[in-house]
Amino acid sequence: MSARDPVADLRRIAFLLERANEATYRVRAFRSAATALAALPAAELTERARTGTLTELSGVGDVTARCVAESLAGEEPVYLRRLVATEGTDLDEAAGALRAALRGDCHTHSDWSDGGSPIEEMALAAVELGHEYVVLTDHSPRLTVARGLTADRLRRQLDHVAAVNAALPEGFRILTGIEVDILADGTLDQDEELLARLDVVVGSVHSGLRDERARMTRRMLTAIANPHLDILGHCTGRMVSSRPAGVTGPGDKGHRARTRAESEFDADAVFAACAEHDVAVEINSRPERQDPPKRLIRRALEAGCRFAIDTDAHAPGQLDWQQFGCVRAALCGVPADRVVNTWPADRLIDWTRTHA
Repeated sequence: MSARDPVADLRRIAFLLERANEATYRVRAFRSAATALAALPAAELTERARTGTLTELSGVGDVTARCVAESLAGEEPVYLRRLVATEGTDLDEAAGALRAALRGDCHTHSDWSDGGSPIEEMALAAVELGHEYVVLTDHSPRLTVARGLTADRLRRQLDHVAAVNAALPEGFRILTGIEVDILADGTLDQDEELLARLDVVVGSVHSGLRDERARMTRRMLTAIANPHLDILGHCTGRMVSSRPAGVTGPGDKGHRARTRAESEFDADAVFAACAEHDVAVEINSRPERQDPPKRLIRRALEAGCRFAIDTDAHAPGQLDWQQFGCVRAALCGVPADRVVNTWPADRLIDWTRTHA
């Protein structure tokens, strides 16, 4: 397979990003890399790609270096391929169709942990939005700042959910779940017996977010291999703003961090493991998270992963935030048949049971 022109590919990416009205800094990153690399002799460009030293050049980052390596290998860069695949798509129409296909939300919180409203109130708000189900995923014990549920409290919550379900409108139900902490060694922060009882287990990293790359990768791979894990939550842990616009008071108690950079890990290895173990990658719809970033959504899609478009809602009104995740998924060309919460509840539970 003959090499492509990596500089031309970078310029094409910049053009498509610009036409899609993406952030100026992202367009500039590809144009700057194209300018820097255009000045290099072809032999040096090839050698730097081979030795992994492209990022030593001013204006070349990890993403643009990866695109160059793919071009030199004769492959259309993944980043470019996904932009081309969605070229000409009516974004509002595609995002709206994806939102209409969603039947539920797999990541929500109540006042049993750091949410601001009772379980009943969250459920009724989901009914009003047209959901068929909502998964209650309060935090696990180690996250004490979020009043994570001990095993005993979680058992009591399961009994409470059963009672609430009996009183909810026909055709809607709360599914049992947890957002379980992925601990430093990759184990999940709750009793195995309880994890096996739950309908859906979302696993997220909340501590040690600045772990070095290799350690974070091992941590995530260990968690993904756990047969109880169904969905990998907000995988980079980033915060792109300090809090959701217009949100104050209870229901935002767990989301007041300053902006925070992404955790570093081997995304190709992590997404390959998700595909192998059939663990869905969450597209977190919270405006201050937007996690994973679009470049990683595209890589997870290329790896063959499933997705869950979730709100991580901590208050009833936040349950309507799925639209934000749908826009980002549509931009990356995520099809509805790869999103697990487009399924009815019974199919979702049948899928999670295959992991236990």
